[in-house]
Amino acid sequence: MKANKLGRFWVSITIVLVALIIVGGVAALLRYSPSRAIEISMPAPQELEGQVYIGGAVTAPGLYPFSADDSLDTLLKAAGGATPEANLSEVSLYIPAGKGQEPQKVDINRAEVWLLQALPEIGETLARRIVDYRQQNGPFRNTSELMKVAGIGAATYQQIRDLITVKDY
Repeated sequence: MKANKLGRFWVSITIVLVALIIVGGVAALLRYSPSRAIEISMPAPQELEGQVYIGGAVTAPGLYPFSADDSLDTLLKAAGGATPEANLSEVSLYIPAGKGQEPQKVDINRAEVWLLQALPEIGETLARRIVDYRQQNGPFRNTSELMKVAGIGAATYQQIRDLITVKDY
């Protein structure tokens, strides 16, 4: 008799646990909403061709033509090679910024926590607050609305304003 009661007890516990697992799974599925895909675009690779100035400790400093296939060794040979006093362990390359090429901006209406963390001064906590604010209040209408998120003031906004956008609104 006692064994029969104990058996029914464990069966009841098992049924309750299975029911809790099923209810929990259904609740989790109902709360799940897949986020929209984040589009990351890369600029088309530039065909490198032009002239390069080679100076410093080389035999014949000056402007030399180059293409994408040229290596540093090829360019040094074109300039007559390095002089004996050249320190080839410290070669400098300077590329001036081109006009019209802007950095890709992060859409704060679509970005997930990991992408927001890539912004300066935005750690995991602030990134989570941005996502939470967006979920509670809807999409941002403009980037300055980001200052309504707790912990993001004018100074932080000034650092990231040129790196963010609100394309979805």
